[in-house]
Amino acid sequence: MWHTLSKLLYMEQENAIRQENPRTGVHVLISLSVYIGLYFFLSMVLSVAAYLGLGLSGVHGSYTLSQYAVIQTASLLASVLPALFVLKYCDYRPFSDLGLSIRGRWKDFLYGLLVAVLLYGIGFGLSLALGEVRIMGVHFSFTNLAGSFGVCILIALTEEIMIRGYVLGRLLRTRLNKFLSLLISSVLFSLMHLFNPNVAFLPMLNLVLAGCLLGAAFLYTRNLWFPISLHLFWNWLQGPVLGYKVSGIELCPPMLQLQLPENTILNGGTFGFEGSIICTILMIVLTGSIIWYFERRKCR
Repeated sequence: MWHTLSKLLYMEQENAIRQENPRTGVHVLISLSVYIGLYFFLSMVLSVAAYLGLGLSGVHGSYTLSQYAVIQTASLLASVLPALFVLKYCDYRPFSDLGLSIRGRWKDFLYGLLVAVLLYGIGFGLSLALGEVRIMGVHFSFTNLAGSFGVCILIALTEEIMIRGYVLGRLLRTRLNKFLSLLISSVLFSLMHLFNPNVAFLPMLNLVLAGCLLGAAFLYTRNLWFPISLHLFWNWLQGPVLGYKVSGIELCPPMLQLQLPENTILNGGTFGFEGSIICTILMIVLTGSIIWYFERRKCR
């Protein structure tokens, strides 16, 4: 009886979310357009201010962790401030709609960490076993690990609030199929990395799959702490700890010094582990597992 009641409550919540506004499809399209426009405008203004304040002459190059932190803080503000404005004045929705409620969500954060550890435990282990990467040295720096962790928090908050919290959250209020909504938001997520160094077809495909993995649980929980945690530890373990490039970028000298015998689709080459076919397979399996778990739980 309890499982039947839980299922009915879940279905009632889903219907309430989708039927809240009979004009929701057009309304959401307008609010998304306003949000994206404001994001790009504010991102340009704040980024220019950040670069001028730091005395940087261009948008490409190697930066210190403190410089990355300032630049990423500007991006975080550019994603959050328009969301606050559009939610209040266009959507007439509370800020809690973004899914940042922390009450009772510490397990979500822990699960994000565990999935990231599982992903890289298997992926890095396979890469070592296949000889696709070699560990040439270990250079422990508390400053680099702590500083890069802070930057990765800012990156995770920025991209998750924008793509999963606002974009996917708005799409889920339309009559679009939830999996189509997830795919659309994941494509937008990949396009945010279009101008990263060494981007190619497989890395872009993997970024779409990464968006699906990060957003899969949000379809059912409407909470961001699992994807924020997974995103945070995904980037931090991949780059500053294990020594891969993170979407083609190196934040700081990593703890492990890796050598790639050659750039292949098995090790991801100069784009990092996200450019590897091993990553592709693992993300498909993990995304499918998350969806299977929640669908099975919903049907009980």
